[in-house]
Amino acid sequence: MDTEQAYSPPPTALIYCAVLEDEVRCFSRGMAHIVARHELPQGLHNTPTLLRERLQAAVDELEAQTPAEAIVLGYGLCSRGTEGVTARRARIVIPRAHDCITLLLGSKERYAEYVRQNPGTYWYSPGWNRHHVPPGEARHRLLYEQYRQKFSEDDAQYLMETEQAWFSSYDRATFVDLGAVDPEADVAYTQQCAAWLKWKFDRQHGDPKLFIDLLSGPWDAGRFVVMAPGETFKMTADERVIERVELTVRGKTPEPTR
Repeated sequence: MDTEQAYSPPPTALIYCAVLEDEVRCFSRGMAHIVARHELPQGLHNTPTLLRERLQAAVDELEAQTPAEAIVLGYGLCSRGTEGVTARRARIVIPRAHDCITLLLGSKERYAEYVRQNPGTYWYSPGWNRHHVPPGEARHRLLYEQYRQKFSEDDAQYLMETEQAWFSSYDRATFVDLGAVDPEADVAYTQQCAAWLKWKFDRQHGDPKLFIDLLSGPWDAGRFVVMAPGETFKMTADERVIERVELTVRGKTPEPTR
């Protein structure tokens, strides 16, 4: 007789970037253990300190207002803006990921291998296309009009040249999705962007297992980091991506705990 106890997920709250709203809506459907969902706007990673402040405020709010025993972060390191977030009562769970592309592809290993083979990749997805204007003709027109309203024509042209120089380090537009929504319009849009930029186009179908397991557990150490109350996490310089650390006490340097 099988005596192994069946896994039962704890009451769980989610904090996630708006870029992942479709995936959260799709894959959390029917998960009765999820007691709260807290969405934060896209773009906070551009100001890491602000991202950290908003995440910590969301953690504090969910701990105070919900019975959640685990708080799942739909984030990676995200410009290291998630480092330092901690909880007083609940556990915090984060995937071992640099950013949300790992969640969309399905593993940090797949992400690392793809980037190794295609270092000039700019990523597109349904959420990215909706919440920010990615490189392409639409972005070019939008920025040019904004610059013309603020600056002289010569300055506007110079700023646009600077913008195009920034794109020179990329040569590939890769669209990735988990099938949470019909992607065809976004695929076509990404292809249009690639053609206008004279980049190669690629499409990757992600594996949803990592995303589903993030929402429901169990959280194995190979793919996730789980922080007990009073612990936080930081970036590593190896394939683990993230490790747990104890909070700094009286100016002491945080010590790794895993």
